Amino acid sequence: MSTPADPRPAGDPVVPDATGTTGATGPAQPTPPAPVADPLRGSRTSGFYAATVGLGIVLVLLIIFIAQNTQRTTVRFLTFEGQASVAVVLLVATAAGILLTAIAGSLRIIQLRHRTKKVVKAERKRSR
Repeated sequence: MSTPADPRPAGDPVVPDATGTTGATGPAQPTPPAPVADPLRGSRTSGFYAATVGLGIVLVLLIIFIAQNTQRTTVRFLTFEGQASVAVVLLVATAAGILLTAIAGSLRIIQLRHRTKKVVKAERKRSR
């Protein structure tokens, strides 16, 4: 049955116009797409495999680096003085740099967690 505001004959399907409205019934509701299961999606096992392959490549490169840099050199730091191969000196310096970076990153993460807990606690208190 049609109304004066709706000139369509009774039984016509309601089709959304260009603005996304369907006339008297309100805005059209989009239908969400059905989830598609991806059989090739990444998994923990594939991530572990990639990490293992990457670590193996790094170890091979490290062995090549050590084998090619066997010359001895004198290292002086403050009152310390000693002889070591170039490879060992560079590896120790790299490890020290990685350690300092990890410490700085960990401190920043701790700082952000503390700040987040503080904000969450204040929000809970405010919402009561």
